[in-house]
Amino acid sequence: MAGSADTGGGESLLTRVVADHYAGDTVAQQILDAAKQQFATFGLRRSTIDDVAKRAGLSRITVYRRFSTKNNLIEACLARECRALLHDLDEALGELPTMEDRVVEGFVVSMRYARHHPLIGELLTLEPEVVLPFFTVNGGPVLAALRAYIAEHLRKGQGARGRAEAQPEPVAELMVRIAVSFLLTPQSCVELDDAEQCRVFARRYLAPLIGC
Repeated sequence: MAGSADTGGGESLLTRVVADHYAGDTVAQQILDAAKQQFATFGLRRSTIDDVAKRAGLSRITVYRRFSTKNNLIEACLARECRALLHDLDEALGELPTMEDRVVEGFVVSMRYARHHPLIGELLTLEPEVVLPFFTVNGGPVLAALRAYIAEHLRKGQGARGRAEAQPEPVAELMVRIAVSFLLTPQSCVELDDAEQCRVFARRYLAPLIGC
């Protein structure tokens, strides 16, 4: 089916996330907007295709033509949210010259996403037993994808300080794991809702780990 979210088992998770199979499809975007609102309000289990169709002001047949199952719709909705995070990282890190700067700003973006994302935050409140496995015991593929993406950004900043031998993967993984930790347990002795304090924290404790 044209526009289907089913991309085949051979694609990596990162490829599926980055590739927007609904780019330019205004109806699909309308459905995904409605799905995000529906899932954030009522959770995944209590939401149906009919609920999403009603919220979008479309017929259920129109929704099914683009998303053949509820799972396809959930996957596409979450993938779009991941693309939003990757876009934010691109915007924040794209022009920064050094790996240290990229570590710091990448951490700021990750914290903002983890602590203030409306959909994931609401799902953790409504259905923690459904969502938690995706960030813990079943979170390996997502962690690996985000680690690879962030590490590539960090690697681009290595040349400016002549540290081409430094390995950015450990710091990239640490950034992802810390973001997930703050997402799941937001209470902290460190004030990370303030972007400047977040930068100070990252520059003092994270950047030195990669030898910047």
